[in-house]
Amino acid sequence: MTWMRIFAPLLAFATLAIALPARGDEPFLPVTNSAELSDEGGATEVGELIFRGGISIAPDAVNIGGISSLAWDDGELYAVTDDGRWIILTPEDLGVRLVDVTALRIDSLRDAKGKALGSKARGDAEAITRLPSGEWLVAFEQDHRIWRYADITAPATGEDTRAATLIAGAEANAGIETLAAYPGGLLACGEWADPARPNCLRVTDAGAAPFHLAAPAGIAEVGGVPTDAACKANGICYVLFRSYKESEGNRAAIVELGADGTTRTLAVLAPPLKLDNFEGLAVRETPGKTFLYLASDDNFRNCDPDPNPGCQRTLLMKFEVKPPPGGAPALTPADFAGSPTARPAIRPFPEAASVSVVLETNLGPITIALETERAPVTAGNFLRYVEEGRFGGATFYRAMDLPGEREPSGILQGGTRGDPKRILPPIIHEPTSATGLSHVHGALAMASAGAGTADGDFFIMIEDQTGFDADPKASDLAWRDGFAVFGHVTAGMEVVAAIHTAARDAEAGEGVMKGQMLAEPLIIIAARRAAP
Repeated sequence: MTWMRIFAPLLAFATLAIALPARGDEPFLPVTNSAELSDEGGATEVGELIFRGGISIAPDAVNIGGISSLAWDDGELYAVTDDGRWIILTPEDLGVRLVDVTALRIDSLRDAKGKALGSKARGDAEAITRLPSGEWLVAFEQDHRIWRYADITAPATGEDTRAATLIAGAEANAGIETLAAYPGGLLACGEWADPARPNCLRVTDAGAAPFHLAAPAGIAEVGGVPTDAACKANGICYVLFRSYKESEGNRAAIVELGADGTTRTLAVLAPPLKLDNFEGLAVRETPGKTFLYLASDDNFRNCDPDPNPGCQRTLLMKFEVKPPPGGAPALTPADFAGSPTARPAIRPFPEAASVSVVLETNLGPITIALETERAPVTAGNFLRYVEEGRFGGATFYRAMDLPGEREPSGILQGGTRGDPKRILPPIIHEPTSATGLSHVHGALAMASAGAGTADGDFFIMIEDQTGFDADPKASDLAWRDGFAVFGHVTAGMEVVAAIHTAARDAEAGEGVMKGQMLAEPLIIIAARRAAP
């Protein structure tokens, strides 16, 4: 039932999502279709990558296409095209899976005088990256150069010459294809494979160090060359190679390049996988996970609306890098600090009376505003557990994942877990339809088996989970009553997130809860009223 209620708004949206006419640099909804990597669909694994969804993007009225490089920044994907334009895309995820692009902007790159670049010779943009300073770098072929942009949508602000030695004497169509910045460094690569001529350059405070990055087996044999790259904050970079052979079609490969120069092939993508001319790569870091996006260049011969022989597609695909053997290290609150997940709850009635309490854990404190005015019975019950010491030694023991726009998304459950020495008699039910509260990010609600059964167990929302709200029109009594919200986390959501991502016991739990129980429940050391 919960799943149905969560998905219902998405399904309704899908029936109404009609693409609007394109308006240049104004955001619009592009025409997209789902794109799978293989005929089997789903989470296809290739080497060290897990496929996490893909879409094809139609040209639309503004002729979307020609993508030659990609970069991730602050929730959006930035691209440049080989006809001198920038594109900003807002991807939409369902859980970890890419399902759509909800907004797209596109317009011309501009020179220092504010003029559109115009000709192919001036506008053949092949690489984009953002410096830690916030500036953008864009590399161009034919008229070889790297320009700086304070704002990618505004005029160029200058030139960057740090990689000039890499393209000295280069042919018109053999310039810099790859730019990837990270704190303290810049990686640049050209699109050639001759080992006698270094094809990459790493620029750091110590200077510029040229080196040759060889294509991995599986693509080297068909002329694979670097075509884009992206780096993590720690200096680990991912380099995209591509090739095309008429008898075989497109291939792609992704190589992990360590800060010390060591390499590891993550994957070689080859037929019969459903590929195209991949030229763009972006990296997205989230706590405990690394995602890579690939974008293809349709060379303005898109199969939509004319699927002629030789046509190509603008694909956007998402992959997750597999964790190392033995699993990723356990996440800590520090891993979530500054992330959207760490944001506190927003109390919908900030002027309403409340009482603040603190749950102490060995990962840090969680501060909660109990809504004593809006939900007096439920908040009062929780406060009684706190003041009588009934939560001291209780645990957080269950973590459930739910689909959402961000990761992680779900609930974290804790409390007395039916301990007869701790629990108090059940309380009457205060539905959200009566209190005006809702299961929003950071809200607390009572766990129960139905109205009037809640006692000493509760759960915390990570991202909005409004499917748990009361629905007076529901035919099912359980969903008509919903669950009772009674408080909001005002500090410590990074602690909640870290507990939620802890290892789970695949065999523990019964029914729908199987696999949701924490392998090592986290103890609530103490619970107390917050200091005034």
